[in-house]
Amino acid sequence: MTDIEITSADRAIIRALQHDCRMSNAQLADKVGMSASACWRRVRLLEEAGVIAGYSAIVDADRAGLGFHAIVHVRLSRHDRGAVQRVMSELSSRAEVVECFATTGQYDYHLRVLCADMAAYRRFLDDFLFRLPAIESAQTNVVLEDMKRRIVVPV
Repeated sequence: MTDIEITSADRAIIRALQHDCRMSNAQLADKVGMSASACWRRVRLLEEAGVIAGYSAIVDADRAGLGFHAIVHVRLSRHDRGAVQRVMSELSSRAEVVECFATTGQYDYHLRVLCADMAAYRRFLDDFLFRLPAIESAQTNVVLEDMKRRIVVPV
């Protein structure tokens, strides 16, 4: 990855792609007021620099059968490198954990967890999370309603 200076044209490209990453390069170039070749080069540069990290579809979790949504606050009992690496490796391997944040404060990690239902979540806790030796505690907040989810980065 290389560092690049983000220009106003780059910001326009990023905003357009965040809105619709399936548009053709010609459509994108037209939308941001560039030639198709210049636009293509700039998109490739943004990708190579890691500014554009990837492309994906936005999936409605409820409609995909994942109706249980929780924020789980995790505290570790040990913070040595080996314990932390094992916890991170294990959390990264689980599909239910869709986001994980290491933070300051009372808890070490905050997880966003999606499961089919409460029974599946209980299995996630009993068969996985509570079996990790460095986990001291986990507090669950069940998400009642998704009030605002912004996946767009405000460039």
